[in-house]
Amino acid sequence: MFKKMSVFLTSFLGLMLASVGVSEAALNAGVGTGFTALQTDALALIDLVWPVTIAVTVAFIILGLFKKAAGKAV
Repeated sequence: MFKKMSVFLTSFLGLMLASVGVSEAALNAGVGTGFTALQTDALALIDLVWPVTIAVTVAFIILGLFKKAAGKAV
């Protein structure tokens, strides 16, 4: 049973890898341009999110320090 399953999986993976090689050769230039544009947009969004992330992190640190100081004062 295990030999049959491993032979099946090996042949299936081999066929999948062969089809990926064929499909990559058939892509036109528009697909590459689209993915490049998507990557550019994603990096622009990440650049916009960093300042907000830093501000929220600093706010949580300040709140934690305030809670600690207020707890000691009581």
